Amino acid sequence: MRPYYEHAGITIFCGDCREILPQLSSGPILTDPPYGNETNYLSFNDDKETLQKLISDIAPLILSAPRALITPGIANIDLYPKPEWILAWFTPAGAGSGPWGFCCWQPILAYGKDPYLTSGMGRRPDAIIATETSEVNGHPCPKPLGVWKQLLKRLSPGDEIIIDPFMGSGTTLRAAKDLGRRAIGIEICEEYCEISAKRLSQEVFNFAEPET
Repeated sequence: MRPYYEHAGITIFCGDCREILPQLSSGPILTDPPYGNETNYLSFNDDKETLQKLISDIAPLILSAPRALITPGIANIDLYPKPEWILAWFTPAGAGSGPWGFCCWQPILAYGKDPYLTSGMGRRPDAIIATETSEVNGHPCPKPLGVWKQLLKRLSPGDEIIIDPFMGSGTTLRAAKDLGRRAIGIEICEEYCEISAKRLSQEVFNFAEPET
């Protein structure tokens, strides 16, 4: 299995995560899967039926990971296996609209045990408040880098290799690089792999990260 990109502890594989993920060593998962809302992806038919089949296929792989944080979209919470907990990402200004008004939060499905509690490191909040906008980079649904850094640190305070099976434009990998962490991303679309590789080629500026 040949990487599309590999440098300084960050690796990209171009292909279907259902085929690639079982070949990797298990690690914490941080990912933002498709939402089944007709987003115009280049290599995925983003409708509800296709999403349900994808979740059914990937669920055993998620549950076998030591921990996972997944942003499913509010409408898709019940499509996933029951999580250990649901964290929240609040966007007070709103991000999209739903049947009861502006959507001001996003659920984060948490699988496995809290790494801070299990390591005797005390409790941490189960919510993030952020109004950060995402980088415009050619992907139809990028996520904000600062939020993803917070999620990565919440998922894994140690030196584990973070895995993102729905890498998209590589925000998880860029967050890992900025934090001096190792990560593996899987993406079925080669064009998005190229966007990720270009983001990862940028230099890291070692500004102090806030404690969480």
